[in-house]
Amino acid sequence: MSCPKCGFKAKKGDGEGRKEVAEKQKTGSDASLKVMDGEATVDALPTTNIECPQCKNDTAFWWMLQTRSADEATTQFYRCTKCNHTWRNYA
Repeated sequence: MSCPKCGFKAKKGDGEGRKEVAEKQKTGSDASLKVMDGEATVDALPTTNIECPQCKNDTAFWWMLQTRSADEATTQFYRCTKCNHTWRNYA
């Protein structure tokens, strides 16, 4: 198992949970924000009634991230339950 945010890896059933960083973290202009893997399971995320701009489906998963500085509002992300299109809404 591995954490997509920090790169922490642990073998299944490993009580110690050794930290292995898969990739070096990028800084400066090389830095990027990984919103969510395309293959990531979203079943545990809450859903809301919002129209997908791509397929016009009316249900999407949603989550929030602090993508800007701490004194700015959070960014709300949506992923369509039908076509998996992901878009964001700045609060």
